[in-house]
Amino acid sequence: MEEFLLTVMYFIIAVMIVVIGLFLFEILTRKYKDWDEILNENKAVALSISGKIIGICIILAFAIYNSFSLTQTLIWGVIGVVLQLLAYVIFELLTRKFSVEEQLKQGNIAVGIISFAISVGLAFVIGASIT
Repeated sequence: MEEFLLTVMYFIIAVMIVVIGLFLFEILTRKYKDWDEILNENKAVALSISGKIIGICIILAFAIYNSFSLTQTLIWGVIGVVLQLLAYVIFELLTRKFSVEEQLKQGNIAVGIISFAISVGLAFVIGASIT
């Protein structure tokens, strides 16, 4: 019975962290609204958001595997969201020839794929560092 309750608690923490993360990403992207773009079938934005969701969940999975408490998982989840936000900002800063945000808004799927890959790839690195 305890394992079931822990699973439910980890689920609640994961949903909460993902929702907060997506809210913060929505604030970070000023040139468009994520969910409006998805409603308009913008696949580039959908890829970018999907990468962030999967990336946050990967970090949470590693935290669950390696943590001793729900609190540690929550803390690692918050750290994961912050690092994912930082990765997005760095990606934007390193692309001098174009604005990632503008390209996503225009539906550039290539930029969406790279954004997805950065989020997921760095999630594995962040997750692997959790001890």
